[in-house]
Order: sequence, then C-alpha cells, then structure tokens
Amino acid sequence: MRKLQMVDLKTQYEFIKDEVDSSVLDIFKNGTFINGPSVKKFQSDLENYLNVKHVIPCANGTDALQIALMSLDLQPGDEIITSDFTFAATVEVIALLRLKPVLVDIEEETFNINCDEIQKAITPKTKAIIPVHLFGQVANMDRVMDIAKTNNLFVIEDNAQGIGSTYFSSNNTKHKSGTIGDLGTTSFFPSKNLGCYGDGGAIFTNNDDLAHTIRGIVNHGMYVRYHHDVVGVNSRLDSVQAAILSVKLPLLDFYNERRKEASLLYSNELNQNKNLLTPIVKNDCQSHVFHQYTLRVLSGNRDQLSKFLNDNNIPHGIYYPIPLHKQKAYTDINYNEENFKISNMMSEQVISLPMHSELDNDQIKFICNKVNEFFKAQEN
Repeated sequence: MRKLQMVDLKTQYEFIKDEVDSSVLDIFKNGTFINGPSVKKFQSDLENYLNVKHVIPCANGTDALQIALMSLDLQPGDEIITSDFTFAATVEVIALLRLKPVLVDIEEETFNINCDEIQKAITPKTKAIIPVHLFGQVANMDRVMDIAKTNNLFVIEDNAQGIGSTYFSSNNTKHKSGTIGDLGTTSFFPSKNLGCYGDGGAIFTNNDDLAHTIRGIVNHGMYVRYHHDVVGVNSRLDSVQAAILSVKLPLLDFYNERRKEASLLYSNELNQNKNLLTPIVKNDCQSHVFHQYTLRVLSGNRDQLSKFLNDNNIPHGIYYPIPLHKQKAYTDINYNEENFKISNMMSEQVISLPMHSELDNDQIKFICNKVNEFFKAQEN
C-alpha cells in the first residue's frame, strides 16, 4: 500500500508531468513570467468551464475575497454577514477593510451557513453576505439570493473549497458554484480540488461593471499604465501557475469524480458505526465535490481518535477546532454563545480523513478498518 497522505500531489503530478513540464519550460524559454499568454489562456478556459462572463485571476484566494469586497464601494463600519465555521481568511479580509464581520451559525447537516440566522442578523448597516461552500458542498444559494434580493444586499460566494460543484436551483436551472452571486472567489492553493504549485486565486462575475473595477484593483488601480484610477493592490496570478492550472483544469471533473467515489467508499465502510455521522449530501453528489471528507464523532472522543490515527500514521485534519467567534482577533462582546450552538458542537466533533483524487480502495479500507478498530476497542 502506498504511503498515506492527506493530499497526494506527488502522485497526481506523475500523471501530468510531461504536459506540466513542457508548459512551464515554454515560459522559462520565452521569459513571459507576468501576465503572459498562459494567464490569458487559463482565464478564458475557466470562463468557458464555469460559463461565466468574467474571470479575473489574482495572487491567492484571500486576495480574491479582499478584492471582491473592495469592488463594492463599501464604507468603514458596513456589516458583512458570514459563517462562524470556516477558515479565518473569509473574515480577516472584512476586518482588514475596516468593515464589520457579523458571524452567524451553520446548518447541522451541511456545515454551511444557516439562512434563518442570516435573516435574523440583518440590520440597516448590512451590505453583503458571504456564504462559504464548506468542504465542497454548495450552500443553500436559493435562500441566500432571495434574502439578498429582498434586502438589497451583495452576495460574494467563497468558493475556495467548492470549485467544480454544481448547484441545482429550485427553478430547474443549474449553475457552477461561484457564479450565482454578484461575485465568486476561489483559491488555487496546491491542496484545493483545482490547485497550482504555489499560490493563486480568482474572482468570477457576470457583472461587467464589477469586472472592470476589479481588473483595475488587481493592477495597482491602473487601466492605463501609470494612471491610477482606483485604489488598488498588486495581486497577479503568475504565468507559471496559470500554465499548470491550464493543464489541470480539463481534469477537474475527473478529479472531483474520483473524490466522490472515495467519499462513497468511506461512507459504505463507516456509516454503520453508531459513533460516527458520515457526510450528508444535499441534492445529489453534483453539489458536493468533497474538498474534505469530514466525519462527526458523536461519542465525545474525537481527540482520542485523532491521537489514535497519529499513532497509526494516518494523516487527518480538524477543520476547525475553534469557531471564529471564539478567536481572539474576532471576539465581540455582543456575541451570545446561545447563537452558536451548532458551530460550537462541530468544533468538538469534526475530523477529516485523507481526501484526494489519488486515493485507492486499499488505502480507504485500511483507514476505515483502523477507525472502526478504535471504536471497537473503546466499547470493550
């Protein structure tokens, strides 16, 4: 059995080595390191894949979120509603821009933002909602968009973990995640479903005006060289990373299908274990691309399971051990613990097993046998 890894980028690279190496060497030979042809090609390819009018590449997923917010002409103190249970990047960009993050609880079944809680959190200062498609499953975008429309709010989809997933709307239309709100953002961090070999990100939109503003922001506020029309940043996807992503993009659906197959095998092996709750998938597997395979440990011994997995050289992750409202940087005296029952519970229960497109059946069965072995020993 191959060595277990949380993400096996080395094996993935071996299958695309020749094409990646050739694409990267072309850039070295031509010296087109910044804003070269490979960036334009990847941008166009991703627009076609997502069926979205505009993709604006940038340096990383955190920048993508910050630039998306910068494009909306918000004022200090404006409130942005987002999930309490996610990675800190989603909320840190709100704080950096002197906006006010308003954290709300999540759904117990999906780990995604609870739309009833969004509704309760809206005030006259609320300007936008950032739903996070956590672990690869699309949030309830019908409800999010209805709430946003009723209250005249912007929607920015944090699609860092969900790229390639499809949302089936109640009106029988379907859209790629990240293309439903006013803006969508993603990360191409190496471990993502579509990852490069460094940092990278992108912003998506069908809004021509927002796209124009964002193209200026990512380039120091310039549309014409040395003419700075808006306050901008320096955030570019470099040509090498774009070339790698162009090789991997045609394989994204295959990678996601492999992840779904792995998730099904995991669940078949584990869903009879009364100590665990395997992931609940809404709408069918098209709406979930399993960036993570996240279990809930119902018996109160998640941390002991984590130690057992470490002792058996099985990589895993706890995403996330501390909800954002309890993080020192984002505490707010107005938060009431009663309003965060689900995210608090999840922080004590969740554990994520290795998940990537290179997992094989023997590896998954070995992992599951060890997990079941742990709980059997606990019962004796």
